[in-house]
Amino acid sequence: MAMNNLKTARKAAGLTQAEVAAQIGISQNAYSYWENGKVKIDNESLVKLARLFGKTTDYLMGITEHTDISVVSIPVLGAIPAGIPLEAVEDIIDYEEIPRSMLSGGKEYFALQVKGDSMYPEFLQGDTVIVRKTPVCESGDVCVVYVNGYDATLKRVRLNNEERSITLVPVNPAYPPRTYTQEEIVSVPVSIAGVVVELRRKVK
Repeated sequence: MAMNNLKTARKAAGLTQAEVAAQIGISQNAYSYWENGKVKIDNESLVKLARLFGKTTDYLMGITEHTDISVVSIPVLGAIPAGIPLEAVEDIIDYEEIPRSMLSGGKEYFALQVKGDSMYPEFLQGDTVIVRKTPVCESGDVCVVYVNGYDATLKRVRLNNEERSITLVPVNPAYPPRTYTQEEIVSVPVSIAGVVVELRRKVK
């Protein structure tokens, strides 16, 4: 991971290593390791540095030369193990930028890399989806869903308010829909991790 932009950003802010370290609550040696690329920065500290320097996290990491603070970086997760808070997921494979305005009202987002072909052809393996964290959704939304303690899966959700059931619908007709009753939603369990708000696909 290239960290040269940390030094550039720090100098542009007119700060010493000691001053930066004091403001984010670490030792100068620890910060020096980050700046020299000897130790990987944790996500929480990276966000603190971005705010301190007024730069994007992608810029600080050397991913981009854009410094526009009207955008923020969110992690792209390769998998989301059930039962683990999203903040603690370590399977981060990339970062995506979203407009800072999307965070209004306390909204939170993460990104997920699509795996498998159950949502083909609408979503392809390797696609990235931007997901708004929320435990609720509307019928017809494409959601990241936890089922039976397994890693989160991407499915279209159909809600039956009368029966209080939920149906997970793949786009690919080779995979059948699966309906869970009100009792199964609790016992299996089935829960919503977030609603997909955007699809991003890289042209190879």
